[in-house]
Amino acid sequence: MTQAATKVLTAHIPLPLADKVDQMAARLERSRGWIMKQALSAWIAQEEERDRLTQEALADVDAGIVVDHLSVQAWADSLGTDQPLPLPR
Repeated sequence: MTQAATKVLTAHIPLPLADKVDQMAARLERSRGWIMKQALSAWIAQEEERDRLTQEALADVDAGIVVDHLSVQAWADSLGTDQPLPLPR
């Protein structure tokens, strides 16, 4: 099995956060590095998804697929009432 190439990244982490990483590593019986890789991978995946959704939304705007402000305002005003409006489309 070949091992993937790696690169060391250094970051200054606030002590309370570093303590939480250490606690998680101990609880999961994993290394601090493993915890950091998991956290970074999850954050990157989240940001990539956020970017994908933003690009999709911008493409909709460019194509004129939008919901007008008054429809959104009426929907928002109806939330918490006895008869909320359906999500505007």
